[in-house]
Amino acid sequence: MPLWDVVIIGGGAAGLMCAIEAGKRRRRVLLIEHSNRVGKKILMSGGGRCNFTNLHVMPDNFLSANPHFFKSALARYSPWDFIAMVERHGIAYHEKESGQLFCDQSSKLIVNMLVAECRQAGVRIEVGCKITTVEHTSPGFTLKTSLGAVQASALVVASGGLSIPKMGASGFGYELAKQFGHRILVTRPALVPLTFTEEDLEQYRDLSGIGLLVGVRCSNQYFVGGMLLTHRGISGPAILQISSYWQLSDELEINLLPGADVLAWLTERQRSRPGAELKTVLAEWLPKRLAQRLCELAFGSLPLRQYSPLELRVVAEQLQYWRFYPKGTEGYRTAEVTLGGVNTDELSSVTMASKKVSGLYFIGEVVDVTGHLGGFNFQWAWASGHAAGRAI
Repeated sequence: MPLWDVVIIGGGAAGLMCAIEAGKRRRRVLLIEHSNRVGKKILMSGGGRCNFTNLHVMPDNFLSANPHFFKSALARYSPWDFIAMVERHGIAYHEKESGQLFCDQSSKLIVNMLVAECRQAGVRIEVGCKITTVEHTSPGFTLKTSLGAVQASALVVASGGLSIPKMGASGFGYELAKQFGHRILVTRPALVPLTFTEEDLEQYRDLSGIGLLVGVRCSNQYFVGGMLLTHRGISGPAILQISSYWQLSDELEINLLPGADVLAWLTERQRSRPGAELKTVLAEWLPKRLAQRLCELAFGSLPLRQYSPLELRVVAEQLQYWRFYPKGTEGYRTAEVTLGGVNTDELSSVTMASKKVSGLYFIGEVVDVTGHLGGFNFQWAWASGHAAGRAI
């Protein structure tokens, strides 16, 4: 039975980074991936161009029951460290809004880079390998796999969360953590579209495909970004961001005209275009079909001269404080990440090592650390993988 210094379960971003760092330190590393290739979520991210990090990583960009846990790893492996690797491999990239970095070409280049780094560090990668049991034995861990039994001095769980099951996501890492006495904080989909109630579905379903810039507030959080009406509900960057804070029965407050003094604008239009219908004026700033629907449902569409100052104020307030009660989310099927996971109180923030079982580590999405949209979850994967790889 082969004995490895470390076996890493999971060939995603965190697992690959951990393998690279451990391999550089001359550890004998075996990385096991149950699907047919490594880096599947990397390949699909950013519309196939991989939003691999963000230039503005701050603690406020992450959610965890312990808001201090992730600071150490993120401080010791910055976006610039990963950028240096990208540049060393000659991968062209560009910045989009808010510091988001994307490959100019394909996300395959990031996966190829990580695999090349693993190969250079002497890491052995096995794909399509199923694990049936994991036991804590002397000198470390024994795994029964579809390729036979494997022994390791250290075990790193980098198996990800529950998001996007078609990519092979499962609860394996959580079950393994519970097997070794770790507590799992409640998991739920995050960075996920929200769904309409039946009533809202009837009113807005035919507007599917309409997008606009909005501000959205929930649970003392506020994000400005794109919103997209879909045949199930609402999506887009602002909605995905707020979904990490939204819980069932929470109200969303959506500003359909963020940054505008809507009442002043409507009052000015009433003076300059008194004969124009409200839906026509609203279509100057809102998508035409949405403006028309809002008038049908809430405002009417009389010539502006027929609205009193109080009625214009009500229109302005409803446009800036549209209250929306989602029915739910689209679930793990379309969620980009999983909120919750392995309790960070039971892990070292410096090494990602278990405080309960010697030689056991948890990194990446399986841990109760979730980033905002925009490359932050990748940066947590790189940073946590780096921390464990340097410690093993």
